[in-house]
Amino acid sequence: MSLQLDEKGKLRHFLSIDGLSRELLIDILDTAESFATVPEQSVKKVPLLRGKTIVNLFFEASTRTRTTFELAAKRLSADVLNINIGASSTVKGETLLDTLRNLQAMHADMFVVRHQESGSAHFIARHVKPYVSIINAGDGRHAHPTQAMLDMFTIRRHKKEFGKLCVAIIGDILHSRVARSQINALNMLGTGEVRVITPKTLLPNGHHSLGVQVHHDLKTGLKGTDVIIMLRLQNERMSGAMLPSEAEYFRLYGLTEEKLCGAKSDAIVMHPGPINRGVEMDSQVADGPRSVILQQVSHGIAIRMAVMSMAMHQGTGEAKDWGGGPLSRGKRGSEA
Repeated sequence: MSLQLDEKGKLRHFLSIDGLSRELLIDILDTAESFATVPEQSVKKVPLLRGKTIVNLFFEASTRTRTTFELAAKRLSADVLNINIGASSTVKGETLLDTLRNLQAMHADMFVVRHQESGSAHFIARHVKPYVSIINAGDGRHAHPTQAMLDMFTIRRHKKEFGKLCVAIIGDILHSRVARSQINALNMLGTGEVRVITPKTLLPNGHHSLGVQVHHDLKTGLKGTDVIIMLRLQNERMSGAMLPSEAEYFRLYGLTEEKLCGAKSDAIVMHPGPINRGVEMDSQVADGPRSVILQQVSHGIAIRMAVMSMAMHQGTGEAKDWGGGPLSRGKRGSEA
């Protein structure tokens, strides 16, 4: 049985796209759709996780991810505790497991974890008590599943049917946990064509098993694309000289309005952030009419509400009336 699922096949932890079914991914997207209108309400809260305690445990710096998780938890009416790792007992030598056990003793119901080591979220999930859920907010180079799902949600809102799409992911594939999760999600949802466009030095070994078409030339790789996902150069994870210079990288792989001409006229541009302007793309593209980057940030709240509520078995199955109307179930599943 998958570590992520309970004995009934329902979400218990959200650690990776791997091991989940297409149906469950669509369920997450549909549940997020039902939460998308919460910010438009006069009271931006639903009572699904009232009385629950969610702990944000971030061992790596984060702005968008930590903040949207906190907002999502508060909009579900949960109590939220943000642990400052730099000021915690971890820096005094306390092990990760001891930190978790102490937080469990305070009756936490969920940990949202970001950690620099790949596999850390799975390790934690194997050691928590049965009533505690773990959400992976990014582990090393391995996975960032909620980022992938908010990207899928953004794509579905603009393009509807994945089966007819050509999606290009551009940049540092080698070090990107986001790219791995995006590729898995896109393939699971039946995307027509998934491309990666990257220098040879930033392509992982074993890329033939990823289920993507590989391009090293931006012009040919962008031809006919519907969705363009730019990635941040992960300089903090690089060892040695993998690129001549940032200026050379921008010349070859940086997205400009001129280079965008090869994509379809209605192609959208995405980026998980933070953007290195003048390296991955110029400001004209980042702030231009094709950019949906800020929409990705907004959609992150709805996706994270969906994942947290589903992991605690709230808001799934039968429709629930939470004051803003019943959760809409299944109405868009056929479009995914």
